[in-house]
Amino acid sequence: MLDSVLIANRGEIACRVIRTARRLGLRTIAVCSEADREALHVRLADESVLLGPAAARESYLNVERILQAARDTRAASIHPGYGFLSENAAFARACREAGVVFVGPPEDAILRMGSKSEARRLMAAAGVPVLPGYDDDEQSFERLETEARRLGFPLLIKPTAGGGGKGMRIVRGAGELAESLAGARREASKAFGDDRVLLERFVEKGRHVEIQVFADRHGGAVHLFERDCSLQRRHQKVIEEAPAPGLTDPTRERMGAAAVAAARAVGYEGAGTVEFLYDGGEFYFLEMNTRLQVEHPVTEMITGLDLVEWQLRVASGEPLPLEQAGIERRGHAVEARLYAEDPEKGFLPSTGRLRRLRFPAVDEHVRVDSGVREGDEVTVHYDPMLAKLVAWAPDRGGAIDRLREALEVTEVEGVRTNARFLWEILGSPSVRAGDVSTRLLEQEFQPSAGVPARESTEAWLIAAAAIPWAPSAGFRLNAPPVIRLPLRLGDERHWMRIAPGPGGLDVGLAGHTHRVEVLGRTDDGMTGRIDGHPYVARVEAREGGVSVRRQCLHFEFVTDTGAEHHASAEHEGHFRAPMPGHVLDVRIAAGDPVKAGAVLLVLEAMKMEHSLAAPWDGTVRSVSVKPGDRVEEGADLVLLEPIEEPSLRQPAALD
Repeated sequence: MLDSVLIANRGEIACRVIRTARRLGLRTIAVCSEADREALHVRLADESVLLGPAAARESYLNVERILQAARDTRAASIHPGYGFLSENAAFARACREAGVVFVGPPEDAILRMGSKSEARRLMAAAGVPVLPGYDDDEQSFERLETEARRLGFPLLIKPTAGGGGKGMRIVRGAGELAESLAGARREASKAFGDDRVLLERFVEKGRHVEIQVFADRHGGAVHLFERDCSLQRRHQKVIEEAPAPGLTDPTRERMGAAAVAAARAVGYEGAGTVEFLYDGGEFYFLEMNTRLQVEHPVTEMITGLDLVEWQLRVASGEPLPLEQAGIERRGHAVEARLYAEDPEKGFLPSTGRLRRLRFPAVDEHVRVDSGVREGDEVTVHYDPMLAKLVAWAPDRGGAIDRLREALEVTEVEGVRTNARFLWEILGSPSVRAGDVSTRLLEQEFQPSAGVPARESTEAWLIAAAAIPWAPSAGFRLNAPPVIRLPLRLGDERHWMRIAPGPGGLDVGLAGHTHRVEVLGRTDDGMTGRIDGHPYVARVEAREGGVSVRRQCLHFEFVTDTGAEHHASAEHEGHFRAPMPGHVLDVRIAAGDPVKAGAVLLVLEAMKMEHSLAAPWDGTVRSVSVKPGDRVEEGADLVLLEPIEEPSLRQPAALD
């Protein structure tokens, strides 16, 4: 066994490699950029070396600095993780020439599989099924147009280099070919420095099924079953699972044998993944990834094996730990990639400091792979993946349910995440039935725009019902029969009216009264009914407020008893300017009765009009502004005295 390993990567995969390496007794060396000086992978390693500035090209992609770090720390090997230099043949060669073991395949295998065109030709020669296509070196538009017409439409344009879906284009007719080809070439040249492309027949409802393979330098080669990675957005994997749903055993065996044949055909060593397109009947070679995959944990969960350990043992010159007959699979595992991104804004990356970070408890059924901690900064420099959440169960439905529960208890504050999007995908009838394809998400599934109104209302009401049990709320059994409690969620604020009623609480919100019953309570949640409809929510008392989590939505309610209201009842009903602006219109006067939702006045600020509406039925006691006035942020505008509903005036015992 090697005695030391330098991990030429960062984040989650660096932490993953370090944990296994240390368990095996290897000395671990981390490398980092200036942006990652305090990162988790740096703290976990035995040693660390600063490479350079935050930009990846000056740090994690700088081959000479990484090799110098290996020399300075006397590292026996370099593990590239995935991404960055993991599939860079020149880096693998440089490691070999420097006398450092590269934990990965030989550079020749990386080169041959790095070109999709050469890989297609090689696989076809090895008897591995390939899609009808064109992969020759002649790249003139005239030749590509001729081949496209021969193949027929729709077809897929793919760059011969690189991966990650960059440069791929679906062409549905001859009229789209010229523009799609030009776009694919531009993107490929920019991303990979190579504008060559290949053409393949496009399968409308194909599934992405990949086989995990391993080979050693002694002639051993095995597969560790398949993973289904069909749930993708813009060719990027979102959710992965193992084994693939609905795959027959004969197909599974043929696919595994083809993957092993592919590995042998290139003289492979170490961990690799052979990706296939499966149309429900036949499968076709797509490409081979010459590295460990992001989704490798689902394979580990169904086999009980540590793939990083296998990598290190093979790199040490050992034979594979098991032969094919000794590799077993059990149950089902599903993985979701949690990203710092905003689904409501086109999945743009979300940056900021992680003010709060809570993951589900880890056990034999739930796994969390992450490279961040509470307090870390999510920057624009690197991939925005925060964690991989993986769940195992004896059957697929149980694994999906368990993963949804894991997502529900995950809390991230400081950045937006795709947690709700993942939760909704896993609840989709098509996904639960295993009726998936690489185009399912873009064709049938889009993220919800904002928080659904009913769920938002229910969360407000649940928070109000939870307040009596919160230590800071000041709600007691001998308090007045009606409590007026200000709660705030982000920029939204409501004065909640809470009163004991028969069998529960009467809670007033935005002019409406709701009956909220608490039927059960645990350490982290409660159950009950809202207006007769059952609810289940996870509730946690916080200093000054309550956290409510349900259906992967997280509401942070803070009791508004600070400077804005001075904890004084005389300020109740005061409405202030949310920002500097001009008063455009005043629609009420002192003494006017108003209904909840009625517009009181209109402000112009930041070139937009903002209407101030009454949150409850009430009587206007005073108006402090007139049209044309300029107001500063926080200036008094209107004092509105609420009219309590009769149902809230009737005292009753609290159940």
